[in-house]
Amino acid sequence: MNEASEKVQLLDELESEVIALFVRMADMLNLPRSVGEIYGVLFVSNEPLCLDDCRIKLNISKGSTSQGLKILRSFGAIRTVYIPGDRKDYYVAETSLRKIASGFASEQIQPHVASGADRLSRVRDLLENYESESKEDLVEKVALLENWQRRAGKTLPLLLKMIGS
Repeated sequence: MNEASEKVQLLDELESEVIALFVRMADMLNLPRSVGEIYGVLFVSNEPLCLDDCRIKLNISKGSTSQGLKILRSFGAIRTVYIPGDRKDYYVAETSLRKIASGFASEQIQPHVASGADRLSRVRDLLENYESESKEDLVEKVALLENWQRRAGKTLPLLLKMIGS
């Protein structure tokens, strides 16, 4: 094997490892595998890629590619760039951890925290008229949940601040 083909093979192996790293991160965040794959391929690419470039490199369906790009755009993990003379959208990976974490928190975590507050309010209302021997225990548990909710609301902004520093 000559040196040039070894270099290409090494680069392909390197790309695969970087992509695998982002697939694991996506899995930890309960995101589709394709989201990690697409972010990984954009992250290691030296040039912007369009939907078809990502789809072909990763050997995934057009639907998965489109959905993955949409998810990544929604929390600012990728951005669209203009290529003169081409009508396709091209993408590059955002490399600012603060921007990605902030976007992810805004799109994926914050809505759950907000809906949790609404749900807890409803639980509290239901508990007022609840008749059972275990009502005292439930009152304590609901108070604990409300405490967790307050902490999540306070901790999330602090966590984002720490990531960005």
